[in-house]
Amino acid sequence: GSAGALSPPTAASKWVRLNVGGTYFVSTRQTLCREPKSFLCRLCCQDGPELGSDKDETGAYLIDRDPTYFGPILNYLRHGKLIINKELAEEGVLEEAEFYNIASLVRLVKERIRDNENRTSQGPVKHVYRVLQCQEEELTQMVSTMSDGWKFEQLISIGSSYNYGNEDQAEFLCVVSRELNNSTNGIVKEPSEKAKV
Repeated sequence: GSAGALSPPTAASKWVRLNVGGTYFVSTRQTLCREPKSFLCRLCCQDGPELGSDKDETGAYLIDRDPTYFGPILNYLRHGKLIINKELAEEGVLEEAEFYNIASLVRLVKERIRDNENRTSQGPVKHVYRVLQCQEEELTQMVSTMSDGWKFEQLISIGSSYNYGNEDQAEFLCVVSRELNNSTNGIVKEPSEKAKV
């Protein structure tokens, strides 16, 4: 029989093999159960029929996820730090953190993504809008002399405000906007982040 091939229960209970999308990872139960609510903890600690976890022929738990992003997940469980290689997309790690249901890691990755957006300001661009009131004859001059990054957005006619003499002067509201690319102005940092040591 194949019973002899099974490793002694002591070794088996400490070390866990995971087959994530065809790549093997080895870790300890203690590491995988660092987050009690996580999928990995349920996988190897309640290895009961109710989770119905599949194992491959080597006895490794099969997880149909991208192994590329599993490294940062496992390392986070090992030492509590979020370390992502330059070529890895944070969004990919976020996706996996959400799949494995590791709430604290999800929060960390989201913070990291937000910080990156703030730094490179490729994130949501903030705009400042200004509404200027002017008369018809001033319009062209005003549009042509708009300065430093102000962009013309919209013109709203508010009718003529006065008519004396022989001609009505139409009045307009002119909406202009400017990108706030110096993202520090627009972003309010939560005090919680300041409190961290």
